[in-house]
Amino acid sequence: MATIKPFRGYRPPKSIAKDVSSLPYDVMNSEEAAEMAKGKPMSLLHITRAEIDLPKATDIHSEAVYLKAVENYQKFKDKGWLIQDEQPHYYIYAQTMDGRTQYGIVGAAAAQDYFDGIIKKHELTRPDKEEDRMVLTRYLNANVEPVFFSYKAVPEIDEIIEKTVKNNEPVYDFTAEDGFGHHFWVVENKEDNARLEQLFTDKVPYTYVADGHHRTAAAARIMQEKKAQNPKHTGQEAYNYFMAVHFPDNQLKIIDYNRVVKDLNGLSQQEFLDKLSENFEVEKIGKEIYKPAKLHEFSMYLDGEWYKLTAKEGTYDDNDPIDQLDVSVLSKHILEPVLDIKDLRTSKRIDFVGGIRGLKELEKRVNSGDYKVAFALYPVSMQQLINIADTGNIMPPKTTWFEPKLRSGLVIHDLS
Repeated sequence: MATIKPFRGYRPPKSIAKDVSSLPYDVMNSEEAAEMAKGKPMSLLHITRAEIDLPKATDIHSEAVYLKAVENYQKFKDKGWLIQDEQPHYYIYAQTMDGRTQYGIVGAAAAQDYFDGIIKKHELTRPDKEEDRMVLTRYLNANVEPVFFSYKAVPEIDEIIEKTVKNNEPVYDFTAEDGFGHHFWVVENKEDNARLEQLFTDKVPYTYVADGHHRTAAAARIMQEKKAQNPKHTGQEAYNYFMAVHFPDNQLKIIDYNRVVKDLNGLSQQEFLDKLSENFEVEKIGKEIYKPAKLHEFSMYLDGEWYKLTAKEGTYDDNDPIDQLDVSVLSKHILEPVLDIKDLRTSKRIDFVGGIRGLKELEKRVNSGDYKVAFALYPVSMQQLINIADTGNIMPPKTTWFEPKLRSGLVIHDLS
């Protein structure tokens, strides 16, 4: 069963929470981070992307960047921009997008659960990306950004969240520059904190990494590293845990993750359409954008026209958690055999567009001439994600897109 504990978070005062909060480090490059933090000395980007406070030519993985992050983290504490809670708490973090709000519990997840298979993953990780997050954690001795987890909904946990939200004003409540609402409560009631800890132990057999596989792996490896360095290790030290926001599965919605391809692999447009018709029912829609309405239905934008592609029987196996995915159908019957794109991770002929940008972005990319064809997919469901994680499978690259992104800086888990 899952071990998720309350902790003494470092948090900004209410009056500056919006100014401290930032998007996560991995959704931007250094130039974008610098622009976002311009004129905002309290932005957490000065810690998570500390290279923005150094000369432009600075290697983002150099020791100078990590030392600057440490300096800035200490400055945030000294100036009172981050203040530690006196008692351990759980926290409730809610996000609002398009009129829909999802409520998560912020808690300290046990790193050992990652190695014991209690924390389940659905993506592969790269050692170099893990190491980057490990180095920053070593220097800061803190989890400055939360990981995005899910769990199968538990009514008793929902009741505590509902009671807390109903009876208390949020300590933070703001709309970020992207238009998404962010709301945050501290669970002050001691009985509720104790009850939540017990409910996770009794009612949550597994948690699932929704977004943040590299940070999760890095936190787990940090625990192993610090354990080996501590001859008096007890298992209760703060480094045995890392910060995660846990959302019930029935509140989460995965957004489509679409593809654009640079060329037709030497085929004429008609030859390409003829090959598609071998495995798909191909219907020309015209100029009006067409969005897939169900599983195994795709939309395609080619030469100024939208098409509806419906996968034929036999092109997928709904009893197989990987084969039923539309990203698998697309790769197996279009990208690999027709367009000769074998490896989504390394091919330079394909790019990926998060559904948050809308299908107009696909039109824009193709109309620019940089890409020849675009494919929009029906989004993966949370149940598909859980089935893949439960069966020990790994999703193909670029399958899930979660939105809104968690804001960093609302609470920090210090390991000291």
